[in-house]
Amino acid sequence: MKTAVLHRLWKEPVQLSGVAETLLIPLWARAVETRRPDAIIRDPIALEIFENLDYDFSKFEGAWMTQTGITIRTKILDEATSDFIRANPRAVVINLGAGLSTRFSRLDNGSIRWYEVDLPEVIALRKLFFRETKRYRCIAGSVTEPSALEPVIAGRQPVLIVAEGLFMYFDEKDVRSVFDGLSMRFPKAQMLLEMLAPCALGMGKYDPCLSKVAGGSLDFRWTLSDCRAMESWGCGLQVLSECNVLEHHRERWGWLNFFAPQALSVLGNRIVHLRFA
Repeated sequence: MKTAVLHRLWKEPVQLSGVAETLLIPLWARAVETRRPDAIIRDPIALEIFENLDYDFSKFEGAWMTQTGITIRTKILDEATSDFIRANPRAVVINLGAGLSTRFSRLDNGSIRWYEVDLPEVIALRKLFFRETKRYRCIAGSVTEPSALEPVIAGRQPVLIVAEGLFMYFDEKDVRSVFDGLSMRFPKAQMLLEMLAPCALGMGKYDPCLSKVAGGSLDFRWTLSDCRAMESWGCGLQVLSECNVLEHHRERWGWLNFFAPQALSVLGNRIVHLRFA
């Protein structure tokens, strides 16, 4: 039974500031994809929210690479999360920087516990469209604050942490601090992390979507060319696998297919699967 459901629908004014406004980019991307006859993913809840927010989404039109990348990362993360849930039917899933993600509604097996974590203004917006249950909770707080995850009850259940479109906006010291906290709070947890394409670092003002939110004040601040560098951070991280969004659904990438394979690691965002020792 899907328990995180849309329960209020009207033209809701959007009042988000700073990095919080970036959540509207993946919402737009998933909604636009859902309308396509050849959609890679279908997210009808995202489409409903998109159609019922009072916001100028037209400024993102034409950003086809961003839209395609978000669509493909969504599918990859859906599949990886589903695999974890299949192997651990009573798992605890913690979605950091949840935005207006609808993943729980697609993957709920009736037994998992799911926590959406984001800034207070984001959670306030989420609660206009989703209802909480005993297994589905929204937590208002910054992921950089150790106290933010205190409401999470994991016990001895397997834990999966998802961080999609999040750490690219952090400085490395903050990323490391968050990882230190996660390793202590959730030992043996697994994590699915989106890693920014190295070529995008510091290029936010040229990005066709990021440059159009928060008054163009945001930037891409963190990534790693070699994801395994995280294993030296001292918090017991092990990289299990990584995949590049440009390696999936090549029919949608147009002229990017002409780049040599070795260039993909620089040009494409990656989904990294980690484990805390």
